[in-house]
Amino acid sequence: MGEIRIAIAGIGNCASSLVQGIQYYAEVMRPGLDAEVVGLAHSQVGGYVPGDIRVVAGIDVDARKVGRPLNDAVTAPPNNTKIFAELPGGGGPTVAMGNVLDGVADHMAAYPEHRRFVVADRPSATQAEIEKLLRDSGAEILMCYLPVGSQKAVEFYAECCLNTGVSLINCLPVFIVSDGVWGERFRRAGIPCVGDDIKAQFGATVVHRVLARLMHERGVKVDATYQLNTGGNTDFLNMLNHTRLGSKRVSKTEAVQSQLDVPLPEDQVHIGPSDYVAWQKDNKVCFLRLEGRGFGGVGLNLELRLSVEDSPNSAGETVDAIRCCKLARQRGLAGPLEAVCACTMKHPPVQYTDYQAREMLEQFIAGEAAPSAKAAPQPRPAAGTYCPADSVTVELPRKAPAE
Repeated sequence: MGEIRIAIAGIGNCASSLVQGIQYYAEVMRPGLDAEVVGLAHSQVGGYVPGDIRVVAGIDVDARKVGRPLNDAVTAPPNNTKIFAELPGGGGPTVAMGNVLDGVADHMAAYPEHRRFVVADRPSATQAEIEKLLRDSGAEILMCYLPVGSQKAVEFYAECCLNTGVSLINCLPVFIVSDGVWGERFRRAGIPCVGDDIKAQFGATVVHRVLARLMHERGVKVDATYQLNTGGNTDFLNMLNHTRLGSKRVSKTEAVQSQLDVPLPEDQVHIGPSDYVAWQKDNKVCFLRLEGRGFGGVGLNLELRLSVEDSPNSAGETVDAIRCCKLARQRGLAGPLEAVCACTMKHPPVQYTDYQAREMLEQFIAGEAAPSAKAAPQPRPAAGTYCPADSVTVELPRKAPAE
């Protein structure tokens, strides 16, 4: 099938897990090797396996990563995710300097160097320089792994994609793909895109969504819920500045609210990052509670604790998003890929139940016509706000209609 050429903006823990995962599955899925393959929802997508993904460009602003080979940069501080695959030393493209903009929070300067970003003593790259890098590398897709709250920086890289014909997979909660104006710009440019805010393979948001939907479908009235998350990676350190959290809270809250026909009042739902615990490193712990009333109005509640390695958990979805985006480019599709976004992202252009999104994704991979929604997408809230009326659950037929 050939290779899928990607560039990565932000060589943090998530990028490290993705790069390791490409190497890991290239090894265990070697032809003739009868090894057990675990951890993939799809071993193949349109004939592509994870080992077909090739990173052709890396971009960062940290002094310990810029100018180094990618395989070395992904393990440089402040990265602290688990190492599960051995990468050839000195391999991969040399990491280029990016544009800082709002990608580094000021409060991080108060923390030790091994925990925070150390901005390289180099001029920020211009838009022309990043566009040249994308063209020269032959990148087809740009993975955006910048820190939460990097509104200007994400928009900078989105512009670079629009000017070079490169697809964008936006893994953070800055609303680009789910924004009507940006989404239409990608559609008019003939470029497929996926976003926003990557779901984990088995993480806090997807578990919360499924449980909330299960209670609703079983006739339980959900009255209140919270999701509290702690972690010790740079993402959690960055999010100690709550001014950077507006879109993150919108993304995670809407992802759960969308599973209820009647969203909860704003004061009855609390979802979002809660604290930074340095010794947890890339381990993320979720504390989740759902309160409701069942038959006869009798109360019930559920409490759950989920512990996951945060970054490999996200890579389980990005390998599918990348391969689906490649298929879209081959098929001449443009704009937000509704099925791919709904299945792999917390804040897609349109919210569906996880069951519906899974069905839609399988139809997309198979090249079948996507089912038509019975409800039109609703306007998105502005970053930093939450509007309960924005949450919609769209009922779909089980099978796609014939073309």
